Amino acid sequence: MQKINLTRNQKAILVGTLLGDGSLQKTGAKNARLRLEHGAKQKEYLLWKMQAFSHLFQGRPTRLSRVHPKSGATYEYWRAQSNATPALGAWRVLLYPDGKKRIPENLTEILTEPLGLAVWYMDDGYYYPKDKNSYLYLGTVSKDEAEIARSAVEHNFHLVSRIYDKKKKGFALYFSPSETKKMHDLIRRYVVLPLFAYKLGDIP
Repeated sequence: MQKINLTRNQKAILVGTLLGDGSLQKTGAKNARLRLEHGAKQKEYLLWKMQAFSHLFQGRPTRLSRVHPKSGATYEYWRAQSNATPALGAWRVLLYPDGKKRIPENLTEILTEPLGLAVWYMDDGYYYPKDKNSYLYLGTVSKDEAEIARSAVEHNFHLVSRIYDKKKKGFALYFSPSETKKMHDLIRRYVVLPLFAYKLGDIP
């Protein structure tokens, strides 16, 4: 299996991806591969992530469709899977301690770059232009995990948020208009794809 060392930017993108929509699949005792899935309109974003890890991804992404279990609607999405490597296996041990993806207790130590926060926000962040506030959706995590996320973002990026229980959507970090502006100013240089301009309020 391929043995790799991640650059600083690659580590940041990986952390943001794994906190967001990415997943790691176990492929052996010590190996894992990275799976990326994004909506039909976000192919450019998936290709950007693949390019960031060009030594791990070969070939092209696959366009797939699935039926939503509740609505019954069919929607299309793109998927790409990396080669397996022990380096990704080590990340899986950290983020999947019991087989389910978790927010790790040492998040403050690994989510240290604005680039990582930007990727997380591109994956799971939502901006509400009417109220000029934003949410970072955490999914089906525990309240303790949500607190770990809140604390890490505040400690490393000086962004104050509150934990909201969004019921079926799980917990989310809420950023007030002033904190949203601070976050946008921090990550704007990394949100390079035009398709995410709306998440920064950059719509004429």
